Amino acid sequence: MSGTSKPRSGGQILVDSLRVHGADLAFCVAGESYLDVLDAFHDAPDIRLITCRHEGGAANMAEAAGKLTGRPGICLVTRGPGACNASIGVHTAMQDSTPMILFVGQVARDQAEREAFQEIDYRRMFSPVAKWAAQIDDAARIPEFISRAFHVATSGRPGPVVLALPEDMLRDRVSVAPTGRYTEVQAHPGMADLKRVAELLALADRPLILAGGSGWTDAACEDLRRFAESCNIPVCSSFRRQDVVNNDSPAWIGDLGTGPNPKLLARVKEADLLLVIGARLGEMTTQGYELIDLPETRQTLIHVHASAEELGRVFRPDLPIQAGSTAFASALSSLPKFHDLRSDRWRDWMEVGRRDFLEWLEPAAYDGALDLGAISVWLRDRLPADSIVTIDAGNFSGWAQRFLKYGRPGRQLGPTSGAMGYSVPAAVAAKIVHPNRLVVSFVGDGGFQMTGQELATAMHAKSAPIILVFNNGIFGTIRMHQEKRYPGRVSATDLTNPDFAALARSYGAFGAAVERTAEFAPAFEQAVESGLPAVIELRMDPEVITTRTTLSALRAQALGQK
Repeated sequence: MSGTSKPRSGGQILVDSLRVHGADLAFCVAGESYLDVLDAFHDAPDIRLITCRHEGGAANMAEAAGKLTGRPGICLVTRGPGACNASIGVHTAMQDSTPMILFVGQVARDQAEREAFQEIDYRRMFSPVAKWAAQIDDAARIPEFISRAFHVATSGRPGPVVLALPEDMLRDRVSVAPTGRYTEVQAHPGMADLKRVAELLALADRPLILAGGSGWTDAACEDLRRFAESCNIPVCSSFRRQDVVNNDSPAWIGDLGTGPNPKLLARVKEADLLLVIGARLGEMTTQGYELIDLPETRQTLIHVHASAEELGRVFRPDLPIQAGSTAFASALSSLPKFHDLRSDRWRDWMEVGRRDFLEWLEPAAYDGALDLGAISVWLRDRLPADSIVTIDAGNFSGWAQRFLKYGRPGRQLGPTSGAMGYSVPAAVAAKIVHPNRLVVSFVGDGGFQMTGQELATAMHAKSAPIILVFNNGIFGTIRMHQEKRYPGRVSATDLTNPDFAALARSYGAFGAAVERTAEFAPAFEQAVESGLPAVIELRMDPEVITTRTTLSALRAQALGQK
């Protein structure tokens, strides 16, 4: 685009540049280091600016928005402590491959390198956990930097970008030419690659598709489902990507996350071909890099990923293909000899895997006061197909991951980085992005206390997620590992908690406490009917440490081994 505009401040140019690239939502904690940007937002009502209560919450909200929309989630924080607090969201965006742009206020340019008040070199600080970290020292280059940020955040393997903004630069007034809107760039598979995929599949007796990563559209997920069903190839997902294929599909056989179905793990080992689409084959998905031999796999490995750097990083693929998940899923139907692959020879292999999954969906009998398995099954039947479920880090997440079903356009949002404190702000953001969809947050008592103050943001923004707080009074995951390694020696994992329901009501939200199974359904329906942000505290027995075992059983097993 040609021509220059009348002089504007750096803050005005930045906000105008966000508008050029289609940004309509941003999350922030206000700071004095970027006052000119905040002032520019005053004249940009078409971009909704959400004021959050902690930079970690703001960054997690932006990350969740990026997951849901496929466009960069926008976050603005102040220098020093603000940037440090927001770094957790950047790390999550990096490990989850989520498009996101974090703007950080910075000291004035003439104060640089003096360790001025709250000064940090953000290029050095964020370079290991961002796709690109830079500082804009010239207001005239703001459109250039913003354009590059949107391209970098969305292209190839998506991820976070961090831009530092010296406060005096934001006050400079310059005339600059506008830019055009960014274009997402993804690699497409070539015909030679597709031909080789078909050849390798034709040779397989027990093929398995492992799908995951980011960048999936509803259309791409439908393309993958149709291909898997027509060819009778079973599909599983990587950690916290259970919404890639509709879980009601006869081809869906489960997920490779925390506490996976042992029969699914055995099936992966039995497979003679793995078609991995979009997943990084990271530690969680590969069960500590032990599920699949490395670097040479027993199975024929076809690895499709948007980043060339990811192909061959840990496991050497027989056929590496650099391609975006959407592009590859679309190309599956055009595989050479595609119709020849539609045979019944894999049908039994797929159907047995499906039966194993359906058996795994049924919880074991429990005679305690609060049956989380029964509650999860009730939720599975109650939640609309387009519900959004946000999941925090912790053992409680097993109930949402094992017993709920996911699909499109419903979404599962959870940090593959394992960051606690994600679920509540993610739920607030999800309800802002999709106000007409039911949003349910699963969070432990530990994670809620990290970012639960974003209930204030929910009230202010009129966002009404339903937050289920699993309160067992302990850091459950750490206690589990303690009992496995140091049985009976409890240290630093007991918690003293508030009355979560009363705390919610103090914010003006809906609050209820549930101690018995029969109390849950009425409380949930009341929460929905309230139209308010809601907290339902599930007062659970700490003995119920996972969906499969108890603390006492773990302790006894560990003592027996000693």
